[in-house]
Amino acid sequence: MQKCRRHCASNREPVVIRGSMIFRVCCLALSLLWGLWPTAASAQSKAVWQLSVSDASQTSLVQLGLPEGGRWCLIWNHSVQGFPVTDCFRMEAGQLILDSSHTPDFAAGLGHTRGRGTLTSDDDHGYRIVDMQVPIPNNRLSLRVGALSVNHRIKVDSRVVSLSRLAADKLVEIRVRPAGDKGRTLQ
Repeated sequence: MQKCRRHCASNREPVVIRGSMIFRVCCLALSLLWGLWPTAASAQSKAVWQLSVSDASQTSLVQLGLPEGGRWCLIWNHSVQGFPVTDCFRMEAGQLILDSSHTPDFAAGLGHTRGRGTLTSDDDHGYRIVDMQVPIPNNRLSLRVGALSVNHRIKVDSRVVSLSRLAADKLVEIRVRPAGDKGRTLQ
């Protein structure tokens, strides 16, 4: 038996922790985690779309299941100004679509092209371009991944994967296809 350094608030007497009590708590925690495992696994298995990132030698770097609608975002820090830029994509009738873009400033290389979506302001004096409706050919994007200071990353719901940690200064292909489809090799 060990005496706990904390005291019971009601009578200020030391609380005694027994070995069997620790064992029970551990068993309870494991059973709760085991109960949650099928929920996490089924969320991935309910993916309708598969986002994959491969390097030039076709080595898979990332595989992420996408929910119905296939929404995901590519985020990076502007190489000159350092602020985050976000481009969001979605699937529509089997086609990858650039849906929106957000930037705090139209710095070097950023801006709105007339006829590509609607330019709006955000609440922080930045810019959002919505309803862009730009189809991405073959549901693939080629990207030269930036250094960690640029930190290219993919966000799907609350999951964020840093491509810069996996393939800084390398060419990668980001592809979206139906879940379970093995796809074709890179060309």
